[in-house]
Amino acid sequence: MLKIKTLFLIFLSTSSFSFAQNCTCESNFQWVKKTFEENDAGYQYVIDKKGLPAYQAHNNDFLNKIKSTKSDTECTQTIYEWLKFFRAGHFSIKMIEKDNQQPQPVTHENNKTETVKIDIEKFKKEILSKKDSDIEGIWEVQPYTIGIKKIGDVYKGFIIQSGAENWKPYELKLILTTDKTKGTYYLRDKSGQEITNVRFIGKNYLEINDFTLKRVSPKFEREENIETYLEAASAEKPFLKEINKTTLLLRIPSFNGALKKDIDSVITANQSKIESTENLIIDIRNNGGGSDNSFAKIIPYLYTNPIRSVRTQFYSTKLNNQRMLEFYENYQKYGIPAEEREYLKKAYDKLSQNLGKFVSLQDDGNIVGINKMDKISPYPKNVGIIINERNGSTAEEFLLAAKQSKKVKLFGTTTAGVLDISNMYFLPSPCNEFKLGYSLSKSFRIPDMAIDGKGIQPDYYIDKTIPDYQWIDHVSNILNEK
Repeated sequence: MLKIKTLFLIFLSTSSFSFAQNCTCESNFQWVKKTFEENDAGYQYVIDKKGLPAYQAHNNDFLNKIKSTKSDTECTQTIYEWLKFFRAGHFSIKMIEKDNQQPQPVTHENNKTETVKIDIEKFKKEILSKKDSDIEGIWEVQPYTIGIKKIGDVYKGFIIQSGAENWKPYELKLILTTDKTKGTYYLRDKSGQEITNVRFIGKNYLEINDFTLKRVSPKFEREENIETYLEAASAEKPFLKEINKTTLLLRIPSFNGALKKDIDSVITANQSKIESTENLIIDIRNNGGGSDNSFAKIIPYLYTNPIRSVRTQFYSTKLNNQRMLEFYENYQKYGIPAEEREYLKKAYDKLSQNLGKFVSLQDDGNIVGINKMDKISPYPKNVGIIINERNGSTAEEFLLAAKQSKKVKLFGTTTAGVLDISNMYFLPSPCNEFKLGYSLSKSFRIPDMAIDGKGIQPDYYIDKTIPDYQWIDHVSNILNEK
């Protein structure tokens, strides 16, 4: 079981098959269309659902768009939009960067930067006396220190200190209307970006679009719940921390195979805490997936009864089966243990003998795997998993397993719904401008319990009246409620 799960979540690229080398956007589109129709595991499933006439109309519409594209970037984006007919994820179009192509920095030399006429030292002293937590103050967002003051009928943000050579003190960095709903934020190259989102996160942080500014002055009391949220939101690696005496937070930003060691290490290092604390919150918001093996060490703490996992079947074509052969011949390159080579060869032979069919690679032939464990860990007693719309793929596989436990409840919003058609394979286009990613497998859940396009719903929906920076506290309060 473990071999299957770890093996097939390795992404592989190979050379494309023969195709006309006179590459235009239209010829690239036809190559993508042909490759996808003949090899993608989810193609026929969607055609059966939506109907051939809808697909033909979609093709005619996009062929006109393809013919009018004016650049490689526009072409690949249009092809990507065409692929959305089939599903929300587990496909991709990605431009290939050439070794001799160095990205050129974008400059906006003609942009005239306004200088804010203000006495900065006087402003610093005035700000110190403020008692209210509002937008006026001194803020940090790397590599800048910015002052924000209401001047006339607008708020102006100006540079106090800068780590960027092209930005100097007093220069206008942002401008906002009095009601803070409209404005402009000037990026490092001094181009203007429309401000579409402004919100406070507690008293000490200000979010403007994708930037989070930290208050420098005036100073307000540190808010631990806000600090925890921001640590979790920006984390690139997993961590565990104590929220209160009865609750731990385990943050897992990704199940990427490269992070398995980190996830296992965090759990091992905190084993005694986990096994003696009543509540565990697992925050997987924005975790887009990775390898099933990455969450294997978490499952024993959630387990209460046998976990049933519906398996997948692989679509056999000559092109698709090359991946298995590549694994077999270059197992060391992909980090596959030598003892698994025999299995790889058997899998390749089985696929090759069943061209044009969906093939189950499980030795026992069952469409459901059942994971039985020897013991039920008494702690944690309650587990709350925080989820959102950016959870997909392996993250959803984790949730399907976890939610079978009597200990576990899901909190948040419905997940992305990107799981049924999976195991991506990547091919370079005929003229090597981009790589096409499509899928090789289809879940046996289809059609009775499809996840794609639907997602996994939480047990406790967290509505919009509760901001995301309060979700951890919200879950903790529910888990600790007596």
